[in-house]
Amino acid sequence: MELKPIQLGDFVIANPLLLAPMAGVSDSPFREICSANGAGLTVAEMLTSDSERWGSEKNRLRQVKPDISGPQVVQIAGSDPGLMSEAAILNVAMGADVIDINMGCPAKKVLRKAAGSALLKDPALVERILRAVVAAVDVPVTLKIRTGWCPESRNGVEIARLAEQTGIRLLTVHGRTRACRFRGQAEYDTIAHIKQSVSIPVIANGDITSPEKARLVLSNTGADGLMIGRGAQGQPWIFRAISHYLKTGRLLPRPDSDSVSDIIVSHLEKIFALYGEHKGVLFARKHVNWYTGQLAAHQPEASPCAREFWRQFSGQQTPSGQLSALRDYFTGLTAFDTLTDNNNKGIAA
Repeated sequence: MELKPIQLGDFVIANPLLLAPMAGVSDSPFREICSANGAGLTVAEMLTSDSERWGSEKNRLRQVKPDISGPQVVQIAGSDPGLMSEAAILNVAMGADVIDINMGCPAKKVLRKAAGSALLKDPALVERILRAVVAAVDVPVTLKIRTGWCPESRNGVEIARLAEQTGIRLLTVHGRTRACRFRGQAEYDTIAHIKQSVSIPVIANGDITSPEKARLVLSNTGADGLMIGRGAQGQPWIFRAISHYLKTGRLLPRPDSDSVSDIIVSHLEKIFALYGEHKGVLFARKHVNWYTGQLAAHQPEASPCAREFWRQFSGQQTPSGQLSALRDYFTGLTAFDTLTDNNNKGIAA
């Protein structure tokens, strides 16, 4: 099972495995790391359509473009067609190659502004927003939705058809309603129904955490690609692993300790360069916690070492201190791996 390339404007997405837009996660450093590890397309953190708020440090940093070869995709959120179209125009002027519209976010602060997945309750407003944004810019416009507002009101097919009629070029569907948030199982059957109802590319999203699960989701939905969010936290190499598995049917070995160390150090250096020393240290803790959590999950015998490392790492207040603690930890982990390999060879002999 191999994914086919997707044409998106002037760009060909050869490997339609997408990194999801996640507030506080998919910033330019993480997008660069995921792109380098096999993501075919990465989407920036959600940006408000109210351009008057773009002067804040948070929104300014969200607009920093990553150094990647693929198109720069900016996601905008709002409920006013005029503001949304204006935001699209301004973002294209600042270098966006694709505009993605958020109609899937379940966060309460977004819903209070009648944006995100709240829009799914009002198909007429959805249509006005889509038509306004598509007409405003010359770049491709894409859309992300959920399957509906609540289990009793799954209108994903209706919204998908509106998207196609208004000129949306690609649709991503998270397989839950807004009411479900991230609880329960993703509705792959609903995504399949949506895929069968439109001719534009449909990307499946939700609970894709392994190559095996990726193949299962593709088989169950017939989707043209996959979007991965939480499954990439702490293991950005998941994109390469999925791509290899879909092409060959064989699992790639997990990256060894040295490779993981190189990825984390590169990621942290990018974080420090973007956010500076104080905020960079705080952001680094979050990502390193995810990385070590993944290591402990796949190497339980090393968990005590990981816990001690986290105690030391979380107490570091400077980038140099964090990087030093990280290198010490992986030096010990590499020695542990070597000892384990030697012991296994001795047993086998």
